[in-house]
Amino acid sequence: MQPTITPFPGFSVANDATALREAMKGLGTDEDIIIDILTSRCNSQRQQIAKFFKDELGRDLIDDLKSELGGHFEDVIVALVLPPDEYLCKQLHKAMEGMGTNEDTLIEIICSKTNSEMQQLVDTYERMYERPLTEHLCSETGGNLRRLLTLISTGTRDDSKATNRNEAREKAEALYADGEGRFGTHESTFGSVLAHENFKQLQLIFEEYKDVSGNTIEQALNHELSGDYLEALLAIVEYIQSPPAYFAARLYKAMHGLGTDDTSLIRIIVSRSEIDLGDIKDEFERLYNKTLSSYIDQGETTGDYKKALLAIIK
Repeated sequence: MQPTITPFPGFSVANDATALREAMKGLGTDEDIIIDILTSRCNSQRQQIAKFFKDELGRDLIDDLKSELGGHFEDVIVALVLPPDEYLCKQLHKAMEGMGTNEDTLIEIICSKTNSEMQQLVDTYERMYERPLTEHLCSETGGNLRRLLTLISTGTRDDSKATNRNEAREKAEALYADGEGRFGTHESTFGSVLAHENFKQLQLIFEEYKDVSGNTIEQALNHELSGDYLEALLAIVEYIQSPPAYFAARLYKAMHGLGTDDTSLIRIIVSRSEIDLGDIKDEFERLYNKTLSSYIDQGETTGDYKKALLAIIK
């Protein structure tokens, strides 16, 4: 996996913290220094800077940034400074608070997590909001989508990498029997299998399904299901088959057409920057014949916001 942000060599927490403080003191703000430092330090180094601000300068780095910045530029910079789990939990909370629910955000974050990654989010969410994540999900979603998200968030997925071809065949036959192989669909079977099996085993199940049915699992899902439940199951399938291609498609969707989904754009770029954003860049160019950087550069993002995104992507 290729990250675009790695630990900065020769890192000096005192030098960086002092430079950031100077960039925000007095009249005017030096946005270039803020971008240069925070987009080229890894998150653990940013946490050290935030701690230095608090312990040595008696200030809150995020509060200072919010007082000096604004708009989507502020959003991306604050996202960089937050610990990764806290940032994703804030995104989950925002998707469920107030009128309406942003199911796309819930699906993207939850359906791409392993059991151990999900447990970290569950623990962080309850610490931050004094409310169990699963209980909040249940109150904001319904039907098969609620059952699927509940299964994943309560840690039912096998977290091993063990695979068994015979069991994969049995599961593929069960999916066919409860979907394409009958009149009417037992929709819960799809959710149960895709929420319980580990990612490696699911790859085998998808291979066996093609052999059993003659159709891909995506074709079967599109034929048998609809709505947010379909989107969630497709997200699991697409992520398992290629995480970089899945997120590249999400980035394209966020920027394509009228208006930009800046929240999703920022979330994906920041949250994947230390994991596989380099691979996502490669997939984006392969899928859309245009580099991610050029797509952002020629899109609706402007000014320091655009500059910060491009600095993260490199």
